[in-house]
Amino acid sequence: MRNRANVCHVGLTALIAISLIAISACGGGDQGPTDPGENQQPPITVDGMTADAECVDQFALIPPAVVAAVGDLRVYYGHTSHGSQLATGLDLIEAEDETYRQPHLYEPAGDLGHRGDLAWERTTRAYLADHAIESDVVVWSWCGGCSDNTSEGIDAYLDAMNQLEVDFPDIAFVYMTGHLDGSGPGGTLYASNDRIRAYCSAHGKWLFDFADIESHDPDGAYYPDETDACAWCADWCAQHDCPGCDACAHSHCFNCYRKGLAFWWLLGRIAGWQS
Repeated sequence: MRNRANVCHVGLTALIAISLIAISACGGGDQGPTDPGENQQPPITVDGMTADAECVDQFALIPPAVVAAVGDLRVYYGHTSHGSQLATGLDLIEAEDETYRQPHLYEPAGDLGHRGDLAWERTTRAYLADHAIESDVVVWSWCGGCSDNTSEGIDAYLDAMNQLEVDFPDIAFVYMTGHLDGSGPGGTLYASNDRIRAYCSAHGKWLFDFADIESHDPDGAYYPDETDACAWCADWCAQHDCPGCDACAHSHCFNCYRKGLAFWWLLGRIAGWQS
């Protein structure tokens, strides 16, 4: 379990007020508490390139100029239904406060596949061959491909992403972990996700830690055996004010919402937000 500020969701206005006094170290090692002073923002880890559960609480710290810049980003986001949770989260945030105009999303159908399948890489190259100059960010999500993968299959994904970065250096490529499947810390999913995390940390890659967001509630309680249905979300929202939605694929609306907040944090970093 991580040591984080206790933040109850009570809508964006309250989240902003709470976040201005809450310290959370996301995308990097833990930081000790500091006194940011009146009207100052708490520090963000300088090398933070990973959007995880701890970054959710820092969404409200994104400066207005960066919010505007994120809205101008052009994001190529390949996904199937599980990955749509992130896009649903962006919709929820914009519906709650139109200030957070979401970036321009191009959403090809598909996912990262199984056991080294690189169809997604060929699809990306075909698109970028004609649209690289109008693309700022490329992201692909997993469906079930992390749950039954091999170390060689994960390495094929990492190598292909790295080669795309080399070939298209003006685009930010965002790596991703696979969604929780209930197999727990001893399962293939955890091993695959840890392999992705270790690679991204060692090589300074952007990472959206899909699984970590599902694994922790806003109090920091850890749920290692969860699935992305997010049973803890229902328990949490029975005691707190949470946003509703028509549907969050395979999951709870609060899970989608938190993924949207974390993605905003990551896009803010990509847009140049340092502290």
